[in-house]
Amino acid sequence: MAHIVVLGAGIGGIPMAYELKDRARPGDRITVVSNSDRFQFVPSNPWVAVGWRKRGDITVPLAEPFARKGIAFNHSGCRALRPHDNALDLGDGTSLGYDQLVIATGPDLAFDEIEGFGPQANTISICHVDHAEAAAQRWEQFCRDPGPLVVGAVQGASCFGPAYEFAMIADADLRRRRIRHKVPMTFVTSEPYIGHLGLGGVGDTKGLLESALRERHIQWIANARVDRFEPDTVHVTEVDADGKDKARHMVGSRLTMMLPAFRGIAPLRGVEGLVNPRGFVLTDRHQRNPTFRNVFGVGVCIAIPPVEKTPVPVGVPKTGYMIETMVTAAAHNIRAILDGKEPTEEATWNALCLADFGDSGVAFVAMPQIPPRNVNWSSHGRWVHLAKVGFERYFLRKVRKGIGEPVYERYALKLLGLTRVQPDAPATLDG
Repeated sequence: MAHIVVLGAGIGGIPMAYELKDRARPGDRITVVSNSDRFQFVPSNPWVAVGWRKRGDITVPLAEPFARKGIAFNHSGCRALRPHDNALDLGDGTSLGYDQLVIATGPDLAFDEIEGFGPQANTISICHVDHAEAAAQRWEQFCRDPGPLVVGAVQGASCFGPAYEFAMIADADLRRRRIRHKVPMTFVTSEPYIGHLGLGGVGDTKGLLESALRERHIQWIANARVDRFEPDTVHVTEVDADGKDKARHMVGSRLTMMLPAFRGIAPLRGVEGLVNPRGFVLTDRHQRNPTFRNVFGVGVCIAIPPVEKTPVPVGVPKTGYMIETMVTAAAHNIRAILDGKEPTEEATWNALCLADFGDSGVAFVAMPQIPPRNVNWSSHGRWVHLAKVGFERYFLRKVRKGIGEPVYERYALKLLGLTRVQPDAPATLDG
């Protein structure tokens, strides 16, 4: 019988473990390794950062649901991966062998690549629940003494949706506090244009997001490279279509939230044949590493080339629906290997995004996520806000109950069928 290890317990790792358990043979063992004993629903972090959610609202202790499913769990983290030995060195000093490994970690946040960047320096972050919780304290201080606010994503970033969300949610919260008129807002992004999203746009995301920023009196600087962050100033170089410096901006800021570039986690970086120079896991069309054939990768940790060349480097986002299709393909392919067959399943890499604006939002569906596409659809309205609240509750309930069925697909089909998603409970947010 085989021992299958899943490294990571996030939006990719949890469904991976549950789906493997459902598909594995009797007697096969599943172990999850994580650096935390809790799952966090990262898409809710913008709400945490303005006090609309608390840590307990968006986290789930994992020991009990894993135990019910018969899945072993170690939350001491991974110090090193030794693929030649089929082993992980864990944070508790032990080693764990495997027959098949699925790498499903989140990214390492490259704050150190820009001077003054990060929650330990001059900016706040919504990339982790710890960061978002600290940001909520800074947000309350800011609201007591408001001033200029800068939001966006730096060069090399591959996740732009949460930056737009935080800008719009901040605007909504400031309006509810009746202090929006005291807060000049600037959106700074490495995207070549507003709504590019690292995907060349989806539907009319350019028009929808530009309109949303204008409606909320948020200025923007696109094609932007951030040179450094100071406590009260963001130094930005705007470039032209050829990537040549066009203008330099010193944007005043009393509070700054910008998304960083990602890279692979430290235990993976530098393992020849496993990862690219940024530490992202190399995979084939079956989610399998070409060098280490018993290693699979799903989610944010895998290497995907940019959709197109842009004046300022941007990456490709790995959205939840896209990750879900990787998980399903990997689970089928691992079972095929255990049965002595060759992998055949390929992820569809479809994308569903619900970007909440606090009291409305923008949704898009891209099938596949990377163009050219069969479906290229976007829409907006208050229903998106309600849909995201409902989806948060639905996903967290699935984690608690140990159900690995596809959840993004259900929502995508409802959107494509022009059926508005109805939350399972009243969809309200504090504030």
